[in-house]
Amino acid sequence: MKIADQYHKWVEWSEEDQTYIGRCPDLITGIHGDDPVRLYAELCAVVEEVLQHFESIAKPLPSRRTRPMMEMAEA
Repeated sequence: MKIADQYHKWVEWSEEDQTYIGRCPDLITGIHGDDPVRLYAELCAVVEEVLQHFESIAKPLPSRRTRPMMEMAEA
């Protein structure tokens, strides 16, 4: 499994903004676009870039706190 796969990513429609928002809250605030499939691909690429940047400056990766299935199991 790639490290990027360990970070939760999703795309959702925003009524307020009238566009799709791609999120990975443990790493970035989000990106937006009109095509959800293309946006998810872009989101994955941005997450990879962020992780590469952390590695290039020898900074530890942020902890993976967003775990929706674990939160549901604990409820």
